[in-house]
Amino acid sequence: MRGLPALGPPGQILRFAAVGGVNTLTFYACYLPLHRLLPYFAAYTAGFVTSMVCSFFLNTCFTYRTRPTWKKFLLFPLTQVTNYGVQSVGLVALVSWCGMNSTVAPLAAALGAIPFTYLVSRRILRPSARTGPFARPAPCDQGEPPPVRSSEPA
Repeated sequence: MRGLPALGPPGQILRFAAVGGVNTLTFYACYLPLHRLLPYFAAYTAGFVTSMVCSFFLNTCFTYRTRPTWKKFLLFPLTQVTNYGVQSVGLVALVSWCGMNSTVAPLAAALGAIPFTYLVSRRILRPSARTGPFARPAPCDQGEPPPVRSSEPA
């Protein structure tokens, strides 16, 4: 039985959260004006796609501190499939079943998708050099320097 996936260093998780905040603001800045022109789900989809492109560059350069490549860019939407699915189900459930206002429902739905998105994006953007994009990263491939070992007793 396999253990829980590696979460990564705390600094990386904090950077991911910061990028998520910026990404949410980008999404919402697109969604609100489009919501006046389009049905809520169409406005949601357009805002989501726009913020996904921004998210790719912020996560590669800032969160995981790797170079953006075409391969990662083409794989990155896989990280968002889970995000989009969880958020979409949450959005429809909140608006249709719970009667939540469609202006604030996307923010509530986004909260539920955060843990899933982090784990999947980490797998895509920080691949192990040995085994491909979905492999577990090697211990020193965590975005942090390896620990310094001293020969003196502690």
